[in-house]
Amino acid sequence: MKAVTSLFFFVPHCPEALRYANIVSHQNCLKNGRPDREFLYWRWAPRDCDLPQLDPERFLYMMWSKAWALVGDSISLNNVQSLLCILAKILFFWFQCQMLEVEQLVSFYHDEEYKCKSWRFPSYNFSMSLIWSPFLVEAAIFEDENGVSSSEVELHLDKLDSKWTDQYLDFDYISFSIGKWFLKSAIYYENDTILGCHSCPKKNLTELGFNFAYCNALKLVMNFIVSSNHKGIFLRTFTPDHFENMEWLNGGTCKRTTPIKGEMEMKYLRKMLRDVELDEVGKAATEA
Repeated sequence: MKAVTSLFFFVPHCPEALRYANIVSHQNCLKNGRPDREFLYWRWAPRDCDLPQLDPERFLYMMWSKAWALVGDSISLNNVQSLLCILAKILFFWFQCQMLEVEQLVSFYHDEEYKCKSWRFPSYNFSMSLIWSPFLVEAAIFEDENGVSSSEVELHLDKLDSKWTDQYLDFDYISFSIGKWFLKSAIYYENDTILGCHSCPKKNLTELGFNFAYCNALKLVMNFIVSSNHKGIFLRTFTPDHFENMEWLNGGTCKRTTPIKGEMEMKYLRKMLRDVELDEVGKAATEA
């Protein structure tokens, strides 16, 4: 029987049955010294929905000769890592002391910076690709490998990023995930002319706000999708933070071994981003 708390449920005996073969080392909690294991026993439960756990073999069978792309920012990267872990996982039958590898994962492409990558599951002729495009529109980003900016981002709100549009029809399914990068200081362009900016106090430019850019970028993306008549398109909307006590980069922690009970209110900025997403997707749905 499952013990339920809020939007999570407790799965007895689950962790000892699973081993994941390709967790990134710096994200491996147990190898990096986390002393408890209780967090392994909790699974997310969508509200009012009895969603079963993903069956890797069934999923791969359904994806036979298909291609899937996840396009966007670090959330897309996290989604790819999670899905690859599940699909390439090793099942450990402790009662028989046997290992069964569900499928061999093959990496067959990466760009020079390792931000765009592709993998293949040969037995199923199924491929997954990660396309790094944190704004989905054309952007000039002036950051070093540590994420330190030397200048404002330059965003062209009337031009989609060709990194994903050039490959758009090559994929059977595409999942988009953007948002947080729009909070960065940026200068906005249209027709190669400056419209204004977000968070640029030293520039003599009109402050338009990040929501202006996010709304226009999503509108452009949604119009492209609707006009293409391409099926199998998903947009991952914003969710509450998984960190408490400040942000992830300045003291935020995720030390819980059991989930928060009850509801959790989204922070103001994240709610603004989510509201923009729901509004633009709603408009696109009426036109599709």
